Amino acid sequence: MKLIKISLGIFFALALSRFIPHPPNFTSLLALSFYIPAFLGISYLPILILSFIITDLFIGYHNVVLFTWGSIIFIGLSSKFFKKTIFTRILGSLFGALFFFIITNFGVWTTGIYSYDISGLIQCYLLALPFFAYSLISTFIFSAIIETFYKIKFIKDFFINNFVNSKKLQ
Repeated sequence: MKLIKISLGIFFALALSRFIPHPPNFTSLLALSFYIPAFLGISYLPILILSFIITDLFIGYHNVVLFTWGSIIFIGLSSKFFKKTIFTRILGSLFGALFFFIITNFGVWTTGIYSYDISGLIQCYLLALPFFAYSLISTFIFSAIIETFYKIKFIKDFFINNFVNSKKLQ
């Protein structure tokens, strides 16, 4: 039952972020892609990818979808190296945004929209910079929100375990 509740929570958090009107690339998807495996474990990565697949059914598939999903898997797998402190987690989520930018825009370049030379590759990345700015800002904001909820839960659990439960034992 707990797995179903968490899975639905992941899906609804991702879907809400993708379906409500927002500036381009201003969603929680990169922060969620980092924090779900970091806090819940790599075993939740398939649920995250499945949530992407389902929401992409409604949004629409595109030529770069495999690069997008691949970058999400990469971000999720790399999150274990950054989960020690709040600083490293936020840094890791921002690195995730950078990897997403690099991987997905390489995918855009492979579609043939830009010329297949170094000039086309550079042009692809340069024209994507405004979208990268939105990704960085949203990833930072959503990471801060997730960290805040994590700290609130940690403080609440600490208080209950150390004060409320100890009084019941007396």
